[in-house]
Amino acid sequence: MTDAGEQREFGPLGTALVIIPTYNEADNIQQVVSRVRAAVPEAHVLIADDNSPDGTGKVADELAAEDDQVRVLHRRGKEGLGAAYLAGFRWGIEHGFGVLVEMDADGSHQPEELPRLLTALRSADLVIGSRWVPGGRIVNWPAHRKAISRCGSLYSRIMLDVAMRDVTAGFRAFRKETLEGIDMDSIASQGYCFQVELTRRAVGAGFHVTEVPITFVERERGDSKMSQAIVAEAFWRVTAWGVEGRVKKVLGRRHT
Repeated sequence: MTDAGEQREFGPLGTALVIIPTYNEADNIQQVVSRVRAAVPEAHVLIADDNSPDGTGKVADELAAEDDQVRVLHRRGKEGLGAAYLAGFRWGIEHGFGVLVEMDADGSHQPEELPRLLTALRSADLVIGSRWVPGGRIVNWPAHRKAISRCGSLYSRIMLDVAMRDVTAGFRAFRKETLEGIDMDSIASQGYCFQVELTRRAVGAGFHVTEVPITFVERERGDSKMSQAIVAEAFWRVTAWGVEGRVKKVLGRRHT
């Protein structure tokens, strides 16, 4: 947790938009949306579908036709998680939402825990649903996935000098002003690295970031989008950011 928010007062949150990127999630999306709407009835949902060949977009359209608080953003093709979230953020801000939430479509993020994130956001700029703080846990993940997540967060914390314990977490709630203050247009990273970059930018801009414990449950249906390329991108980008930050600190000291 950063301490940038301890001496400030925070304004009202506004209406929440839960952004759910999808690619081949036809078996999952209906249940996830239903759970979100039950957990936080006042929240709206935006399904950002990357032209899924399994018909997820059609299922999403049917959900939207039945519920005025569900919208669908049809995208041209599979362009990556980061690009889908950025498109969702922009759509939400343009349509006047005060809170933008990231949530997976596969059920790994429990919609029933969303109220906890929104409550914490009353006194924060960004809330991360964390697997690695006391009270957080993971269900049904193999040991190698836990190791990748733990090591990735630890490496990012050390290289980027941030205090968050789950830097790669993807269940998050942002105030609109936070996203407007981190120059979204220059973000190019994807996957794990996208989440790391959002954390890095929020901390660097002086926003108050806090973590709340969540239970992360491995998907029961469909295939994971994790790949070696996603892990490799995160490693080299975090390394580059870390080296850049250290060089700037050294040069700064030499000029003082």
